[in-house]
Amino acid sequence: MRDDTVLRQHLVELLRGRDAHVNFDTVIAGLPAKLRGAKPKGLPFTPWRLLEHMRIAQWDILEFSRNLKHVSPKFPESYWPKGDAPPDAAAWKASVESFRADLGAMQALVENPDTDLFAPIPHGQGQTILREAMLIADHNAYHVGQLVILRRLLGAWKA
Repeated sequence: MRDDTVLRQHLVELLRGRDAHVNFDTVIAGLPAKLRGAKPKGLPFTPWRLLEHMRIAQWDILEFSRNLKHVSPKFPESYWPKGDAPPDAAAWKASVESFRADLGAMQALVENPDTDLFAPIPHGQGQTILREAMLIADHNAYHVGQLVILRRLLGAWKA
């Protein structure tokens, strides 16, 4: 068995998003409730739409990684919420908490020494836990960057 401790540590840091860019918690912190459904001119999304998209995509990748019976939502329409704004503050809070929980679950999966990062996922098409963890980190980083731009355009970001 190879010693992949350092790789696991690097993957967890990548998932946390703290090294090269702003992380999830920083970008959503202090966003006024009235701006969660705001859409600047020329952009197709709002903070709510991005948050929900990130939550749904991350959940799907996590469940694919650990659940042989998981069925992914229909792409792309089921990966985005229907409306631009959360129905209420509780929906926003639930989405944030779900995102954090699923991110933590992927981190735990990566940290678990019993998880073979390199083995193909049995019900996949060659995907590995290593690939899926990097996919989550990459997808999250992309959309966290979009949230920063969105907040700047909405006047709700202090650089």
